[in-house]
Amino acid sequence: MVRHDVVVVGAGLAGMRAAIEASRYGVDVGVVSKLHPTRSHSGAAEGGINAALGNAGEDSPEKHTFFTVKGSDYLGDQDAIAVMCADGPGDIYELEHMGAIFSRTEDGRIAQRPFGAGGAPRTCYAADITGHVLLHVLYEQLVKSGVTVYEEWFALDLVTDGERCVGVTAWDLVRGGVQGVEASAVVLATGGLGRIYRGTTNAYACTGDGMSMAWRAGVPLKDMEFMQFHPTTLKSNGVLITEGCRGEGGYLRNAEGDRFMFNYAPNAGELASRDVVSRSEQTEIDEGRGVDGTVLLDLTHLGAKRINERLHGSRELAMDYAGVDPIEEPIPVRPGAHYHMGGIDTDVWGRTVMPGLYAAGECACVSVHGANRLGGNSLLETVVFGRRSGAAAAQDVRRDGMGGVFSPSAVRVTERAIGRMLDVNEGERPYVLRQELAEVMYEDAGIFRTAEKLEACKAAVTDLRERYARGVVVQDKGRTFNSDLIQAIELGSMLQMADCLVTGAIARTESRGAHSRLDYPDRDDENWLRHTMAHYDDGEVALDYKPVTITEYEPAVRTY
Repeated sequence: MVRHDVVVVGAGLAGMRAAIEASRYGVDVGVVSKLHPTRSHSGAAEGGINAALGNAGEDSPEKHTFFTVKGSDYLGDQDAIAVMCADGPGDIYELEHMGAIFSRTEDGRIAQRPFGAGGAPRTCYAADITGHVLLHVLYEQLVKSGVTVYEEWFALDLVTDGERCVGVTAWDLVRGGVQGVEASAVVLATGGLGRIYRGTTNAYACTGDGMSMAWRAGVPLKDMEFMQFHPTTLKSNGVLITEGCRGEGGYLRNAEGDRFMFNYAPNAGELASRDVVSRSEQTEIDEGRGVDGTVLLDLTHLGAKRINERLHGSRELAMDYAGVDPIEEPIPVRPGAHYHMGGIDTDVWGRTVMPGLYAAGECACVSVHGANRLGGNSLLETVVFGRRSGAAAAQDVRRDGMGGVFSPSAVRVTERAIGRMLDVNEGERPYVLRQELAEVMYEDAGIFRTAEKLEACKAAVTDLRERYARGVVVQDKGRTFNSDLIQAIELGSMLQMADCLVTGAIARTESRGAHSRLDYPDRDDENWLRHTMAHYDDGEVALDYKPVTITEYEPAVRTY
């Protein structure tokens, strides 16, 4: 067993930022990650990170706040959004001072491009590999800080003493066996759950592990029904083509060559919010104006020089995976599951209802995205609330100390559970259930939803959970590098989180942001301007609700 004052689970941007900040307070910090840090999914973020620097036009944190509130379809908590937007510029300059190489304007300032529904050209970028650049910069800082990293350790469960979190159990992929990780404070930064859908931009590692751990330990999850579909992903494999393509002036065309977005968003066109653009694309496809299940992202008018300078990564992806050179011809794209707005309920310092437990990044719900996230705000959320949760965890530890006991029996209980999984020799293979889950979620809990489809999805998820509980066969019975075992464990978390998502979606009888109900097409502020809270109830999902924090901006009709 190992022990640290603060343990961060997850080593993407939020996790590494939390660990770096906590270490600045002089506490002993450890990081547990199922991947090497630079393989984290944060590296797949392409287009940029928002901050009201005002380098490309008039801007302010207040303007950033308003457009984020509007983009959230008024479900975001306005106090949390204001914190993120006010802190943004300082965090960008700190990243730059750490070594982040942002693209520049001709006079040397950090360049900024427009993203959908942002209201100003606010997105700082490093060509179209921004997440990759930031991930490597923070890894350098993590190494410099001396934080201990347990890479390829897969976190399994939170360990509690009474109502307090005192650490986690984790499976050591390299050596095999369950490890106890004792901590005075645990920060979950485990990312999203996009792999519960087929047709997703998310990496194979995005399986909702941290959210599931918190839920099983009694920590409520917030607004789980809100799943964002990104408008421009490749049909063949779900790979993201950045919103920066439209920010640089790219067009969306249908099979007839028309720029159809102005039929749906007369003022914003291709730069409407992501939920609006995705629904518009799907409508074009469903009504027969698509091209083999896609629409066309046309960059040809931008010219080779601009594409090679600012969008070279997108060009390579299109050439490698779609077989088209965007300098010469449009890229076929369609909406794909991309970002989960819900997650572990936290305050603006990452604190949860469980003493000693914090969360940041996509696994958390502060909530700054509400019902629909604006492009460029997710990277900002990781660094702002990663920093704040790391600071809060370290300061609380310095002030309060340990406050609980990590019982070694937690390791033995988990070892026995793993042993039971490995002892199953008859039954279904995990990948069968995983594929069925991804298919039903995409078909019945996707861009357009109805009560009939959602109830069918709930029944399918319930059936999958029952089949999983009967035992799935892990063919690799070894203890070292057993990825078969890890995928079986991940599947359990995916099924639980899918149940939370669908149960919340059935209950919310309105359309708001990414949650679009064909049987309830209107937003219903009177009954549904509130957060959904999903609780663990003996393995089942129990819902209740909490108010949305409104400080300055009363809900209004959202048009683009």
